This record gives sequence, structure tokens and C-alpha cells, in this order.
Amino acid sequence: MGLNKLSERDICTKFITPAIQQAGWDIHTQVREEVSFTKGRIIVRGKLHARGEQKRADYILYYKSNIPIAIIEAKDNSHSVGDGMQQALNYAETLEIPFVFSSNGDAFLLHDRTGNALVTEQEISLSDFPSPQDLWERYCVWKGIATTKAKTTVEMPYYDDGSGRSPRYYQASAINNTVEAVARGQQRILLVMATGTGKTYTAFQIIWRLWKSGTKKRILFLADRNILVDQTKNNDFKPFGAAMTKISKRHIDKSYEIYLSLYQAVTGNEEDKNIYKQFSPDFFDLIVVDECHRGSASEDSAWREVLEYFSNATHVGLTATPKETKEVSSITYFGDPVYSYTLKQGIEDGFLAPYKVVRIDLDRDLQGWRPTAGQVDKKGQAIEDRIYNQSDMDRTLVLEKRTELVAKKITEYLTATDPYAKTIVFCDDIDHAERMRQALVNANPVRVKENRKYVMRITGDEMEGKAELDNFINPEERYPVIATTSKLMTTGVDAQTCKLVVLDQHIKSMTEFKQIIGRGTRINEDYGKYWFTIMDFKKATELFADKDFDGEPVVIFEPKGDEPPVPPDDEGENGPGERAVQDGEKPDITGGPDESGGRVKYLVGNVEVRIVAQRVQYYGPEGKLITESIKDYTRSAVRKDFATLDEFLRSWTSAERKAALIHELEQHGVLLDALSEEVGKDFDPFDLVCHVAFDQPPLTRKERAEQVKKRNYFAKYGEQARKVLVALLDKYADTGVENIEDIKILTLDPFKSMGSAPELISAFGGKPAYLQAIKELEQQLYA
Repeated sequence: MGLNKLSERDICTKFITPAIQQAGWDIHTQVREEVSFTKGRIIVRGKLHARGEQKRADYILYYKSNIPIAIIEAKDNSHSVGDGMQQALNYAETLEIPFVFSSNGDAFLLHDRTGNALVTEQEISLSDFPSPQDLWERYCVWKGIATTKAKTTVEMPYYDDGSGRSPRYYQASAINNTVEAVARGQQRILLVMATGTGKTYTAFQIIWRLWKSGTKKRILFLADRNILVDQTKNNDFKPFGAAMTKISKRHIDKSYEIYLSLYQAVTGNEEDKNIYKQFSPDFFDLIVVDECHRGSASEDSAWREVLEYFSNATHVGLTATPKETKEVSSITYFGDPVYSYTLKQGIEDGFLAPYKVVRIDLDRDLQGWRPTAGQVDKKGQAIEDRIYNQSDMDRTLVLEKRTELVAKKITEYLTATDPYAKTIVFCDDIDHAERMRQALVNANPVRVKENRKYVMRITGDEMEGKAELDNFINPEERYPVIATTSKLMTTGVDAQTCKLVVLDQHIKSMTEFKQIIGRGTRINEDYGKYWFTIMDFKKATELFADKDFDGEPVVIFEPKGDEPPVPPDDEGENGPGERAVQDGEKPDITGGPDESGGRVKYLVGNVEVRIVAQRVQYYGPEGKLITESIKDYTRSAVRKDFATLDEFLRSWTSAERKAALIHELEQHGVLLDALSEEVGKDFDPFDLVCHVAFDQPPLTRKERAEQVKKRNYFAKYGEQARKVLVALLDKYADTGVENIEDIKILTLDPFKSMGSAPELISAFGGKPAYLQAIKELEQQLYA
């Protein structure tokens, strides 16, 4: 058989794999085939979701199990040697792999991304494929890994617990870049990874490899929340076992190697300030700072004192949001990130949940409110005579009916979707969080009667609420369902099943905004959490338009008047309730331990508040906001692949199995189930696409089946075969084309009452003739 007759898989098996083996690569430990390294972007339309295509490399070659070093893209022999190169380079850029190959079985095309080769791209014979040692030496030159000690550090493998868990591709890049930076002698290292992407697990693997290789012997891990330290010690860092301790009760024991600490535990108040100085300045040789934007970035922060005392140690900062202001800079201290993985990348790869936004504008926020002359509030305070607007709400002015309306809209949303969906309501301060708790209790009397913990305030000042935090983030615990909070839950709360994030808080800081959005971005497939909703009452989501934001929502919905807060499945572009995004006011965040800052706050109970606008937008494949109906989205998605109706018809007609083409459309983001809900459930995918994308009048499946029955098409078949074909048409009318293509349908009713599957197939003259009959039946259906 000639090469041009072989499939791509045959080319791999017969030519590429033998060439790799001949070059000295161990197929079992150094070569992986058909490696899927993303999960496929989650596409949300209406109440439905689907996964996009995964990125998959034909071959990835590893020098060690933790060091991917080369990638190969294979094509069948009808392609040229270099036809797979552009796709391979795209994958190599994502995976940070330096040596890129394309092959069709005749030879290899090698692209060297290191910049050190005399010729960047050259064709080499199958017998000249480079050995592992050859590529490793070139890799080390590229990375600046010069000494034996540095190579030993870099070659140290990951911790493996035997469960098969290994770092995702971006975690592997973050770990390798950090370990290599340490091996080169770099002392300040910054890692930027979006919330929900596994920063703590990444930190564990970095520390494990540096510790096991003997490169770093005593390590301090610093965090700013007690819950973060405990989660780290009990979960990701557990394999350190007896070598690890948590610094607590201001007690220092120098017999351990891995130390976890709240930074307050080593700095403390004035008289105890020298706790960390009980260690010698050279005691630690590695300090890892989690959420480093929160403290260490500021020159006068307590963390910086600790870092400066242990200045000879290597300092690694981890953050989802590096803080860059005139006063505070993560990058000035740590340097440019050695690796960044953004929210946008995480959503695109399918590792983070996309989200919709329900944006609700209230009349008193936008139009303002002015007290009457001499008006006093419910506490008897004279209200200053001026116009109060959104920047004042819940900070200077409390309108009780506004709080009640917000609680009502939250309740309406949960009632219409899932009353037990975990929900975080971010408020301006503790007083606001308590008022919101009361309003939500009153809005949900039946749920609260079921369990008093249906709504809880979880803030730093109140122990009973704080005690429920673990239950809130535990997917197996139903209660609490709704948590009202102000600052406590903005970071470090791993709420995997949080499906609704409510913003009734003034947010100006992009850092805090990203952290709050991160409360919902984790995916939990076991509990049906693939996407989440943000309900915004204070224009916080206008920060999506900021150039520093990197992951826009899939949907923004602004309801008008008494419209329900649930985004509709179909919201036309610039249709009801929609308006363009405007640059809105971004007032300062409230701050300080009591969070009210000693401000005068007026409490007013008799002012009516109404909704004036509501809108939905989708997060598109390019990471841009799109406001369009599912019909418009389908039209644009289909026309990317099929510019004309003729192109689509040719592909549909030539497809061996219509189910494969239907699957391909779904992979490209066309949600046929949602489209059928909109257009009609009786239409075939063929008619849905032709109608929506190319303005063709649709026929129902039943109409198509009846048309075929009226033709003299069955005359050439025997009686038994005709009965089978008529029953198949009835099945098509009921359930669609995918089912009639599956030969197993002959084992189901009504076919099994006609005879066994082999008997029915023999009525056509055998399996090939039966399959040909199905093909002709489809041609008749779509004639």
C-alpha cells in the first residue's frame, strides 16, 4: 500500500514512532501520543452549556517526566512535510516547548524556537531525528542552566501520590519556570495565576522539587488569612508530613524544615514584634508569599519587614492580581512575572467557569434623591440637604426599600433557577451585610423555616457566621445557601459551587474586583457547576471595560421595571432592556476595621425604589463581550465555517454520518438544543441551520418523513426492508437523524418485533447494502 493511502494514525505508527525510538527516546517514559492539554471552553447560551474543542497534540516528548521538550504534529501523506507546522507552533507557544516538528511520514520539518540555531527551520530525514540528550543540551543553553547543580535542581520530578494527578500544562510551565529561575540564581520571582487555577498546588510542587533536590532546605510559606494557612497545611502541603509545622501561639520551634505562617503570627504587635527575629537572618533560604498583592508589595508593610530581614533567601510571590500603583508595586519588588496565566486564558482553555452578568440599575442610584427641608432620618438625625446618588448608597445614605428590593431580586433569581445555589452577596460594610441578611431572611420565609442557616452573615466581627464559612464552601453541605459579607470572603475562599455572586458594593480597585469575580470561577462538574452569574447593583461590572481586565462575561442582562432578573435565552441586540456600556462612576471602596470609617449614615425607610434598566451580554470565543440573540450567534458561528448555503449543503450531503457533522457544529459553539428551544423542537439540525444561518424556510422532521413516504422510493426494496425503512422514517420524525444512523436501533422497538437485527439486515442483502440504504434514505430526506 502506498504512503498516500495511509491514514494519519498509520503514518504515526509506521514511520514517526519508529523514527523517535531509533533516536533513543523511551516510548513508555518520554513519549506521549494524542495529548489533550485543555478541557475545551465552556460555551453558555441561555440555561444550557457545551464544551468546545480540546487542544490536542499528536506527540509531546519529555526529557524527564516534568520537562516537555519537543512537540510533533503529524499529517497524512497527502499533505506536505510542513503542513502541520503552524498548528504545532501554536501549541508549542502555549506549552512553552522549544523544539517543534511536523511530519507526513517522508521526513521531519524542525523549527527551533530557542533563537540559538543557525537555521530556524530545516527539513531532516526520519533517521536524523535528534536524541533526548541532544535536545536537552540545547534546552539548557536556551534556559541558561549551566552547572551540574542547576541541572540536578531542574531535573527533580514532581511529587506523585500514585493517583495519576499531575499538573495541568500551565501549572507545569509555572513550576518549571520558577524552578529554573531559582536554579539560575534569581532571588526575586513573581508568579501571576488567575483565581481558581491552583496557585497553592503549584506552590507545593515548586517547594517539593526545590526541597527534594536539596536546593532549598528551610522554607517559609506566608499567607494573610488563617483559613488559607489551614487549607494549605491540610490539603496540598500534606505530603510534607512531619517535616512541616504551622507557626502559632507565637511559638518558634527550629527543628522543622517547612514552616507555614500567618504573617501576623511572625510580626505581631509592638512588644512582640521581633518574633520572626528569633530565627537567624539566614535560617530560611526560600520564602513563598501567597496573595502577595495584599501586603508584601508595599514598602512599609509588615510582610516587607519579614522579607527584608530574610533578604538572603529567595522570595517567590504568588498572586492572581499583582498590585501596581504609585505607592504599591508587586513588580517593582519581585520583578516581571516568570509566568502569567490569566482569567481569559483559563476560561478559553475550559479550566475556569465563564459567567453571565445581570446588571440592574435602580432609579434612586441613577436619578438621585434629595431630602425635604428639615427632614430627619429614623434615628432623628437631620439629613444634610443635598442630592444623594449611587456613590452615597449604603455608605452615607441607607434606603431601607432599596435593600428590600435588592433582596427581592436575588430571591427572584434563585427561585427561578435554583433556590439552593450557593450565593455570596458583597456589601459595603458589616452594617450593610447585616441589613441585607435581615432583608433576605424576610424575602425567604419558607426557606428560613426549613433551616435558619439558609441566610448567614459571614463577616470578620461575628463568630457564629465565621464558623459557617467551612460549611458554605463545602459542596456536600446544603447550608448556608446565601452568605452576606463585606471584605472577609473577597480572597482565599475556595467556593467551588458558588453559582451567584451579588455585587452591592462600591468597587474601584481592579485588584479587589478580580478577587471578588474569582469567588465564582471554579468549576465543579460533580455538582453541575460549569458557569455562574454576577448580579450587579452598583455598576461594579463597568470595570469589565477597563483595559486591565482580561476576562469579560458571557452575558450582561439589565431587566426593566418588574422583569424577572433571570437572563432570557434570547435577548436581541439592542433589544428590550439593553443599552450600551457607559463609563460610570467608580467611587472609593469603604475601608478600615469597622468599615464605616466613622461616617455619618442616614437611615431612611419611606423612599420608594424602582428598577430602571437591565441587560445581558455573552462572553464570546475571542474573549469579547457580545450582546446578541442565540439566532444571531448561530448565524455568525455557522458562517465562519460555511460562507454560503451551497457550502453547507455540500458538506451535509457528503458527510458519511450526519451525526459527525452535527457534533462538529456543536464543538464550534452552535448550541442546537438551545436553538431548537427558540425556533422549534420539531425541526432537524439541518433545518435549524439552514433557516437561522441562511434564511431558508424550515420543514419539520415529520414533514420531511411524509414527503419521502409519498415518493415511489421504496418500490425497489422487498416487503421486510420496506417495513424497516418506514419504521426508520417514523423514528427520524420522533427523534432525529442521529438515531437512525446507529445500527443498534434495530435492537429496539418496533424493530425487534419484526425480527432480530441480523435478520433485518439480511433483508437488505447484508450490512453494506443496509448502510447504503440508510445513506439513500438520508439523501431522500434532504433532497
